[in-house]
Amino acid sequence: MSRRFKILPLALALAVLSIVTASCGSSATPAQVRFVNALQDTAQYGTGVDINVNGTKEFTNVAFQGSQPSSGYTGVPSGGDTIQGFQTGSTTQIFNHNITLNASTQYTLVATGFASSSNTVVIISATDDNSAPANGNEKFRLINASPSGPAVDIYIVPVGSITPIAPPATISNVAYRSASAYTSVAYNPNFEQGFNYTMFVTATGTPSPILLTQTLSAGSASAGAIRTLVLTDQQNVDKLNQSAIVLNDLN
Repeated sequence: MSRRFKILPLALALAVLSIVTASCGSSATPAQVRFVNALQDTAQYGTGVDINVNGTKEFTNVAFQGSQPSSGYTGVPSGGDTIQGFQTGSTTQIFNHNITLNASTQYTLVATGFASSSNTVVIISATDDNSAPANGNEKFRLINASPSGPAVDIYIVPVGSITPIAPPATISNVAYRSASAYTSVAYNPNFEQGFNYTMFVTATGTPSPILLTQTLSAGSASAGAIRTLVLTDQQNVDKLNQSAIVLNDLN
């Protein structure tokens, strides 16, 4: 009888150790992130921004409208994270935000607002889906990081199309600090000067006036593509930038 009671605590200890190990293993699985600098006034410092995650520098000197890493993602701890932005090469803090990131999940993190006013800075945390689009299609997703622009609709049409744009929009009603769902667009095999689509951006609910026109390239006859489009302000100007950031997520 006494021997059974001696074995029982050992069994319980092993069970507890197993639970703790499993828990630690789960929390140790990183999230995958890339960072985009949409703070239009960071150029005032003569540098970009350094980004720390939980006190560890993960991205260095990210210029306005720049993104890091140049491709793929950087692993960071999952769970509750503190994201801090600093003037590159200094200890001058621009912003400090707490966000939650899930393990084994890919994110695009976009800092927007104004670096000169830390209380305006927010981190848009957009969950990425890099699964290939259905055959014969491309996927587009919009992130609105322009504090001076309105909520927007975007129209993505074959390049060179002479038909006036008309509803329905390809992606509708994307407000500042938000990201749209992914939308599929049929592959256009016709290219002009390397581009096969034109993107028009308008205020939500109307096809005119057109706020932004930009040519895009996506996909091939044999492979679909995914593009994330990020709207920003112009550098040091409170007005929608005429060049969206284009992130080539796939192909």
